[in-house]
Amino acid sequence: MKQRPIALLLAAVLLAACQSVDVKPAKPSLHIPPQWRLAVGPASPVEGVWWRHFHDSALNRYVDQALQYNTDVLIARERINEYQARVYASQGDLFPTLDAGLSATRARSQSAATGQPVYSTLYKGNLTASYDVDIWGANRSATEAAEAGLDAQKAAAAAANLTVASSVAGGYVTLLSLDEQLKVTLATLEAREASFRLAQRQFETGYSSRLELMQADSELRATRAQVPQIRHQIAEQENALSLLLGANPQSVVRGGTFDRLTPLTLPSQLPSSLLNRRPDIIQAERQLVAADATLAASRAQLLPSINLTATGSVQDRTLPGLLDNPLQLWSIGGSILAPLLNRQALNAQVDVSMSQRNQALYSYENTVRNAFKEVNDSLDAIRRLQEQLQELEEQETVAQETLRIAQNRYRNGYSSYLDELDAQRTLFSTQLNVVQVKNSLLQAQIDLYRALGGGWNGG
Repeated sequence: MKQRPIALLLAAVLLAACQSVDVKPAKPSLHIPPQWRLAVGPASPVEGVWWRHFHDSALNRYVDQALQYNTDVLIARERINEYQARVYASQGDLFPTLDAGLSATRARSQSAATGQPVYSTLYKGNLTASYDVDIWGANRSATEAAEAGLDAQKAAAAAANLTVASSVAGGYVTLLSLDEQLKVTLATLEAREASFRLAQRQFETGYSSRLELMQADSELRATRAQVPQIRHQIAEQENALSLLLGANPQSVVRGGTFDRLTPLTLPSQLPSSLLNRRPDIIQAERQLVAADATLAASRAQLLPSINLTATGSVQDRTLPGLLDNPLQLWSIGGSILAPLLNRQALNAQVDVSMSQRNQALYSYENTVRNAFKEVNDSLDAIRRLQEQLQELEEQETVAQETLRIAQNRYRNGYSSYLDELDAQRTLFSTQLNVVQVKNSLLQAQIDLYRALGGGWNGG
């Protein structure tokens, strides 16, 4: 009767130890669209050095420099080394371990017969071997998880390369566009200085009013005030680009001018093999594989494990004797360990691994969907910006002709300075819009390169 409460207590402890959240595996819900929203072709090979299509020697040199010295790139490469070491560590668990030890003891005792001190030295050596029989594949699953983690880090490094190359290309193109905006502003400033001198002469000769002179002066100063702002933006862009190159903030040498950059024409075919090469998708996929392998290892921890051990030792009063003698004492054995009272912790670890696996699945699906969104966004942006740029270029031609007519009418006395001033404002605004929209178009193409995991051949 006294043993019954003890048995009931033991049963309650065992049941409590088996508690689990029982996280269910998530079901995939990803649907790959058969084509892009825009009507582009199904396949085209990837181009690894897509930035060379801009035909700017300085840009090529800067991208190569960034891929060698950029901090984010270097950190990503070091993570590869870290995860490679983790793979080596996990692979070590698949093989037996062998430990060797050597000890020496110096002792002083007293002789019972003579009463004199007696000194002695004892050398002892031992070998211990142990092997975890991985019958349930826990160690193998852990190794697979480590290898998948290494693959994910390699993909992350490729993603860092792609991001840095895209950022350098985008930053360099923006820098050239700022140069072009400064060029347009300085040309407009020169034209307005000439207009101010003309208005001043006509005012001094009584041909025009003081109001027109003040309008010319005001517009001149407004244009002049924009020059420091653009120069500051150029300095900021140079500093940002320098950091991307792994250098201290400094001036950046240009290889060409903005007007030489021509927006590339999209090929008739674009890659549909997006999943096969975009680095962040590959990284998410390998992280999902690693999570599956970790889950398998966690489940294997719930099963009994078998461990084989072998030990041997020898001792001698001299070191040469220790090295010459074979093992005098040895033992071989094995053990089977089955988790009992710690099953709650092991079950909880399975739940944790299952939840992490589900998170990896959701992250993978989100990454894929986001990739298709980015491609479609870039394709639509390129199409719309090309239409906008064409209209603005035509507007610029009309604005130039309008200004020419207004200047002739003002000089010949057929209209007021206000007409010329309005034409100058329109042309200046249109020229800046052309530069900005062209820059946006080039940036959209760079975004498309990045979204596709690289460029394309035949473009």
